[in-house]
Amino acid sequence: MSVFIIILIIILLIASGIKIVSQSKAVVIERLGAYDRTMTTGLNYKMPIIDKVANVVSLKEIARDFPPQSVITKDNVTMQIDTVVYYQITDPKLYTYGIENPVSAIENLTATTLRNIIGELELDETLTSRETINTKMRSVLDEATDSWGIKVNRVEVKNILPPRDIQDTMEKQMRAERERREAILKAEGEKKAAILLAEGEKESTILRADAKKEASIREAEGKAEAILKVKEAEAKGLELIKSVELDEATLKLKSYDAMVEVSKGEATKIIIPSELQNLVTATTTIKEVLTDKKNK
Repeated sequence: MSVFIIILIIILLIASGIKIVSQSKAVVIERLGAYDRTMTTGLNYKMPIIDKVANVVSLKEIARDFPPQSVITKDNVTMQIDTVVYYQITDPKLYTYGIENPVSAIENLTATTLRNIIGELELDETLTSRETINTKMRSVLDEATDSWGIKVNRVEVKNILPPRDIQDTMEKQMRAERERREAILKAEGEKKAAILLAEGEKESTILRADAKKEASIREAEGKAEAILKVKEAEAKGLELIKSVELDEATLKLKSYDAMVEVSKGEATKIIIPSELQNLVTATTTIKEVLTDKKNK
């Protein structure tokens, strides 16, 4: 019975040494108080009683949001800046034995590095140089934490909080800048509107002048065409008269008819050509002769 118990205890001890390490984990093993090895993902075995787990380390990337730090710029402006550090444990052994409380060490190192970098910059540079600050801090932290088995992948400046009076001044400056831009845009808009209006009036004047010119040309062309038609009609009339070959008596008779029509008008003076006068005299003479014969 005692032998069975001893065998069972031995089996339990051997089984207790079986260690399964999950993905993205690492286990630091010490043997008799000294570092022995680092267990990686999968099935591992440690000697019971002799070996013990010194530390279980996560190999995932870790983000630490540190509280705001008080810093002073080159032009003696005090402000609050808080940062986020993204780091990853690359060597579990160095992480375990390199420094006591690595997270607190990273926080303090971040604060001192931030103060050194901001102390070299003025306020305006600090507000506009976040990328530069991030790059410098990552370089310094990565180099300093390399001996701790930690790799700093990225550092981000989360917030920059200047003093209240500085914020008020900045807000006034931004408001003045916005008002200035608004005034410039308004002036440019009014200028463009005036230019467009002037161009419109210019084009309208040109179009009216062109229309007037075109109307004058058309009117002149119409008058010229009308005169031409009249002259053509007169020419055709003369040609017709010429083609009829009227004798002198007919022409005199036509002239007489015309004078009769003229005499019916309102004119007080009528100038009668000599040929018509002779014709009238002859007519009167004939009328008198006929009257005498009738009386006899």
